Amino acid sequence: EVHLLESGGGSAQPGGSLRVSCVASGFPFSRYTMTWVRQAPGKGLEWVSSINSGGDTHYTDSVKGRFTITRDNAKNVVDLQMNSLETEDTAVYYCASGFPNIETMTTPSRQGAQVTVSS
Repeated sequence: EVHLLESGGGSAQPGGSLRVSCVASGFPFSRYTMTWVRQAPGKGLEWVSSINSGGDTHYTDSVKGRFTITRDNAKNVVDLQMNSLETEDTAVYYCASGFPNIETMTTPSRQGAQVTVSS
């Protein structure tokens, strides 16, 4: 059974930094692309970033140059370092295994990691 647990996040002012982490279990982590998605208040899910098994990374345009996704295959952890935060980054952040179809993905029932950016 796939198990994902997000942690980190919190509150920051615009221009600040936060980090969210996800520990995974129940599948061969090192072989899978890992993805971060987010859901802003009152909005649908948005793909943020992915990292494949070879370490190649991809970002949505709005976070390029500000966010960095990394993975530690020894610990089954994928992190998202968020710098130069903007108010529009306020959302609940979730990790996912693979590259989910954001059009059909439903909001996970778990808590995720809350990120709040405000002055």
